[in-house]
Amino acid sequence: MAYTVKDILAMEVAPALGCTEPVAISLGAAAAASLLPDRPVDSIEIWVDPNIYKNGLAVSIPGTNGLSGLDTASAIGAVGGDPTLKLEVLEPLDDDAVARAQKMLAEGRVKVNLLADHKGLYIKTVLKSGADAAESVIRDLHDNIVSLTLNGRQIADNPLVTPDTQENDSGGLARLESWLKKLSLAELLELVDDLDEEDRHFLAEGIEHNMRLAENGLKHGQGLGVGRTLERLYRQGLIKKDMILAARILTSAAADARMAGVKLPAMSSAGSGNHGLTAILPIKAVSDFVNCDQQTLLEAIGLSHIITAYIKAFTGRLSAVCGCSIAAGAGATAGITYLMAGDVHHIAGAIKNLTEDLAGVICDGAKAGCALKLATAAGTAVQAALFSLQGVNVMATDGIIGASPEQTMQNVGTISTEGMIETDRTILKIMLEKQFSDY
Repeated sequence: MAYTVKDILAMEVAPALGCTEPVAISLGAAAAASLLPDRPVDSIEIWVDPNIYKNGLAVSIPGTNGLSGLDTASAIGAVGGDPTLKLEVLEPLDDDAVARAQKMLAEGRVKVNLLADHKGLYIKTVLKSGADAAESVIRDLHDNIVSLTLNGRQIADNPLVTPDTQENDSGGLARLESWLKKLSLAELLELVDDLDEEDRHFLAEGIEHNMRLAENGLKHGQGLGVGRTLERLYRQGLIKKDMILAARILTSAAADARMAGVKLPAMSSAGSGNHGLTAILPIKAVSDFVNCDQQTLLEAIGLSHIITAYIKAFTGRLSAVCGCSIAAGAGATAGITYLMAGDVHHIAGAIKNLTEDLAGVICDGAKAGCALKLATAAGTAVQAALFSLQGVNVMATDGIIGASPEQTMQNVGTISTEGMIETDRTILKIMLEKQFSDY
């Protein structure tokens, strides 16, 4: 089966309010709670895979004034989330719901279980209210609710459950990824030609979403305040603002706001809001320095999403490799090269340059420090594109770099899915030891 760029955007790009791992936990709890309308939740128990655990541990949850934790995410989803909003499930959250969730936590009524050996994205949530038990299961994708159960009985016709025939379920994504893996870079690039007015409008919405986060981060300097600090250094005359710094400022400022739990949605890419920030904002920043029209900008961002999806097809949704750096970063450098009138050979060189530079960046969970990594990814994406346009290209004899960009990206996937398994366990072990220590 052949897919179109519209299919890729539909399956891979969507608004997401808050970091997608705790939000997915909130969604699971909200979905289960919807089976118990108007009844108080007595207890919650969740089971999650290692990567959901890792990414949901420390990042702030939107609408909670800086609260974090998997137990918190589950409790606020159960008492204040709207599961029909999918990854924007926490949009209706208010102070009363947060207070009720905190009371549940203080009373020890929420339990989190780590499925240490589970592979792939998985969240199981069980809510109890009196003699009733409601259960939800999310698998493979952050918003892919594969089952809802009330007192042991499957609720098959619930609209929250993804139908097996629906193309944006995990099976549909698997088929899309299988198709993407067979394409060459030239064929991926050709997909951009099929963008229509509806697609371009959607891509423009993505810029608006992510720019609002960047502007918020620059104004308030939440979290580490990486973006605002870089802007301050520029205004103090200590550093110069070129397109590399501009990309770093915008992207990290948006990450500062998002990781601090600002209640503004990001346009995500390949299941991650931070991927979306990296895939979009460096290209937007560069567009202010070059002579290009709006259509070319949107085509460049479309290409960025396509390349990000292509690489994630090889690396998997969650892993020990920082996808913001190596997947969305590759998408961004491809888009920047396209924006600056580079051809397929320049784009290939840019992807190789970025891979050589950032392939070693690990994912140690979602947190305020992600803004530093996004700053690095954004700046490197611009640099990799500029180098390639000037004829500077990493050679195929270097390390994991392949003879082609396709082979290079596949090698990153091999490292992620095979080589980094023990690294992922070690990262989580360190995080767990730290959680139960005095730092």
